[in-house]
Order: sequence, then C-alpha cells, then structure tokens
Amino acid sequence: MTSQAGTNHADVSELGYSADEMMTVSAARALRDGMTCFVGIGLPSAAANLARATHAPGLVLIYESGAIGAKPNGLPLSIGDGILAETADAVVSVPEIFNYWLQPGRIDVGFLSAAQVDKFGNINTTVIGGDYRNPAVRLPGAGGAPEIAASCREVIVVVRQTIRSFVERVDFVTSVGYGSGPGDRERLGLTGSGPKKIITDLGVLEPDPATLEFTLTGMYPGVSVPAVRERTGWDLAVAAEPELIATPSTAELDALRRLEGSDHDD
Repeated sequence: MTSQAGTNHADVSELGYSADEMMTVSAARALRDGMTCFVGIGLPSAAANLARATHAPGLVLIYESGAIGAKPNGLPLSIGDGILAETADAVVSVPEIFNYWLQPGRIDVGFLSAAQVDKFGNINTTVIGGDYRNPAVRLPGAGGAPEIAASCREVIVVVRQTIRSFVERVDFVTSVGYGSGPGDRERLGLTGSGPKKIITDLGVLEPDPATLEFTLTGMYPGVSVPAVRERTGWDLAVAAEPELIATPSTAELDALRRLEGSDHDD
C-alpha cells in the first residue's frame, strides 16, 4: 500500500523539484535533531518524517493516536495507520498523550496544516462560509489541533498558499494562533508560545515581533513578492530583505521520494 498522504511532485519544474517538494523540504529543515514533534497527517507528516530520514535522526515523532517515537518507512495514511504503532518506541493511550505529554508543555514543536489561516496565525479546519450550523463547506474538524496550538512550545503551520486559504480573518477559529494580536494568548491562558512559522509552497512567513502579524521573511527561487501577495487575502507585510531559501539537495529529494513511494506493508 503506497501512501498518498504527503506531497505531490507531478508538477516537477525544470529545476528538478515541485513547489510541494520545496515546501516539504523547507518545513523539514525547521526541525532540529532531538526535538519532540507532535505530527499531523499530510504535509506535516511528510516534513517530519523527511527530517528524521535526513538531518534529524533523533527527532521523536509523536502522533495523536498514542504512538511515541514512530519510525515509519513510508508516509502513514492516517493517525491510525498500523505502521505507527509497529515502529514506535511506545504506544500509550490518547488521554496520556494529551494529559501527560501535550498539555503540560512536554512537546517541543507541533506541526499543523489548515484549510484557512489568517494574518495572526489562527487556523480554521471546521467550517467555511455562513455560520457554524449552516456553512458553505463543513470541514473535518479540530481533532487535536486546538490543544497542539495551545500547548506545544512552538507551532509550525504547513499549508499551500492560495487566496482562499490565506484570509484576513478565518471564518471559524479552530486553533488559536495569536488571536487578534499581542496579549490574546496570555489572556486566554495558552501556555505555548504560538506559531513561529507558516511554511507554504511560495515561501516562509514569521510573526512580526511587535504586532505578531505574519510577515513574508523568506522566498523560494523563482518566486516574486507580487506573486506571494496575489495569493494572500490581506495586505501582506514583507521583510526588508527576505531570505532566498536554498533549493532542495539531491539527498533531501531522494529521501522524500523514497518516503512517498515506500510500500510499508512489506
């Protein structure tokens, strides 16, 4: 069974990699060896597993289903994929994951995705349009994301950037980033420091130290500031000198493609 949960490199450019692969590699680089990482399925899982397969072999992957120290040789299809339990250092109950590991702040970084994210890093995975009872679209919901956003020492959001996903204000706050700005996390009693990066298929955004509004601080080769602004639903601030992020190495691409192509039932 081949996982389809990670990136899509069908749009590989003349540079030899796709925008999704650039995004996943960039997200993987944000993780350091020895960290504990609470992992979501999809793009976050691809990035975290890539980091463990390359520069961070000691990265401890923790999944909501109870797997601690999972070491899948391919990308899991869901948090209930048996490969997570089979390769984990330990499997504990879901309440233990949340009550002992997550909520007391024992997790270094949480990796999350989003249907919508706004300029203060608030995440929506619940409903789009209308109201909660009568939305235009009903999404999968919260899962463990609110607790991850609240309690991890830091959060990284990995999401493809479109005008529909990057909005001035999310339609529903599933997971709090910085609320409406400085002071909101403290007022709400959230113990984690909040989202530190939003990593997209165009570049990297980080919160302004004063306003906490997400600002473009890094771009991928071939991407322009106007192109990023076209896919942003607010008046995007840009750092004075955005970093040009290095292209994926051959080793990074090979490792990512092995993960995506692995048949982990073998």
